[in-house]
Amino acid sequence: MNRLCFACDLKDDTEVIAKYKEHHESGNIWPEITASIKAAGVLDMQIYLIGNRLFMIMEVEDDYDGNRKAEMDASNPKVQEWEQLMSTFQQSVPWATEMQKWTPMEQIFKLETQL
Repeated sequence: MNRLCFACDLKDDTEVIAKYKEHHESGNIWPEITASIKAAGVLDMQIYLIGNRLFMIMEVEDDYDGNRKAEMDASNPKVQEWEQLMSTFQQSVPWATEMQKWTPMEQIFKLETQL
């Protein structure tokens, strides 16, 4: 199992942030979305928020392939509908590349390696 971490920003508007949080409350995420995430080899996903910055942690299978997930997402109309809806709330972090919304984060510390 591997851990991947990503950052994304929400538009800096309290109503937008509240609506985004509402979409992610238990029972509000479309079942097709969670099924797609799991089918791609994601074992667990958590999203945290501070201010308008999102932080996502993904626990993935050892053979997880982000490019494969992107291809699966691109060919799934329901995922594309969800992504289009979420894009009305999200914006890339300032240092993201042109095509990135969720930007990979670099791990710079791990407690177990310090012991």
